[in-house]
Amino acid sequence: MKYMQSQSNLSLVFLLLLLIFSHPSSTHAQETEDEREFDYVRGGPIGPEKWGEIKKEWSLCSYGTMQSPIDLSSQRVKKVENSYRFNRNYKPCNATLTNRGHDISLLWEGDAGSIVIDDTEYALKQAHWHSPSEHTINGIIYDMEIHLVHLSIDNKIAVISVLYNIGRPNEFLSMLEVNITSMINQKGKHVQAGIIDPRDIRMSRRRYYRYIGSLTVPPCTEEVVWMISIKITTVSKDHVTLLREAVHDYAKNNARPIQPDNKRDLVFNGPASR
Repeated sequence: MKYMQSQSNLSLVFLLLLLIFSHPSSTHAQETEDEREFDYVRGGPIGPEKWGEIKKEWSLCSYGTMQSPIDLSSQRVKKVENSYRFNRNYKPCNATLTNRGHDISLLWEGDAGSIVIDDTEYALKQAHWHSPSEHTINGIIYDMEIHLVHLSIDNKIAVISVLYNIGRPNEFLSMLEVNITSMINQKGKHVQAGIIDPRDIRMSRRRYYRYIGSLTVPPCTEEVVWMISIKITTVSKDHVTLLREAVHDYAKNNARPIQPDNKRDLVFNGPASR
């Protein structure tokens, strides 16, 4: 009887471990967290040009054919006219701000909702900021870009991007300003941000660019679905300065250089003409 109970307990432990290690609960397995292993210093020993040589598992950064960011050029974009809005089912959830050294990251600690793309559901995991923008439109560089990173149950990645120009203060960043200020030059610091509603991040769900690319930090994982909102929103100069001051000096300009598009499909989704 005791033997059977012991076997049952071992089976239960094995099942729990299997569930824990097979469940894609975060994007940490996708994005490197050790920011000291790479930086943004152009021409430096661990700068963007060298990322693919630092580790074998980062080789895509140098040799991948679907790397991001890219220039969203109107000369090669294919326009798809429809009234389709990508399904965004976000909801308020507790979140934590983290100074990762190379950026400020907002990690939702639970179910913050999801998006649905081509019948695949991607759960919202985290957001982070780049300044200046990583993606460009017809060569135009914007003052800031936010990436909302999503993960499907089978570890597929989708990222929504919103571009910003200097102008009126951004309401979403205004809510986080005090917490970000407390993290200046404190790499690794975590601050509870409270309940954060991702729906407060304004974007267009009917007008956006879409292409297949990669993560813009090591390991530069490819087959990432990118959706870049056509709506350019505003951010104050003070907020951009704050995000730059919070990170390490080498990451004050934490934008990866534009990558070759290699003639990838670039689609612009817009409402159908009437």
